[in-house]
Amino acid sequence: MRRLCRDPPSVLQLEAWLDVYKGDLHHVDQVFPNLYLGDVVIAEDKSKLKKMGITHILNVAHSAWECKGDDIVYGPHIQYYGITAEDCPEFKISTFLRPGAQFIHEALSTPNGKILVHCVLGKSRSATLVLAYLMIYQQFTLEEAIRHVCRFRCIAPNRGFLEQLRQLEMELQCRRCCIL
Repeated sequence: MRRLCRDPPSVLQLEAWLDVYKGDLHHVDQVFPNLYLGDVVIAEDKSKLKKMGITHILNVAHSAWECKGDDIVYGPHIQYYGITAEDCPEFKISTFLRPGAQFIHEALSTPNGKILVHCVLGKSRSATLVLAYLMIYQQFTLEEAIRHVCRFRCIAPNRGFLEQLRQLEMELQCRRCCIL
């Protein structure tokens, strides 16, 4: 039996759920097996990254606030992907949702792969990419992805990013259940 496509929760509903999960903000938290969400402080701590066994880094604030990295910075043992994204509602992060999610997926598909996804604070840009990964590759709904990540980390994607994630959910939902 085919499920009917439904609209995802509104941005106001999503923000209400995010407000419920306000907790301490750490430099890094594991939010899915071998998937870590963090800030620029952890991203710059090479000894901590080595101790954690990080093999991949997705920086969603590349070049912001001197938040830079590359193979030269991290060396040959960490694969780096930088996305120059602004944390403002008007920024079209949707352009980077699939490439970012694919990089996460490839990292987690690598034997012993562990990935750090970060931005400056680890709450908005990087959280948006982690939510997209869970939606695209783990078949979570947006609500499920938010509730899951919030069990481990306080996140706060901005309104524009939430709307773009809603659009992604509608697209994924129609591909999965509404194809005639």
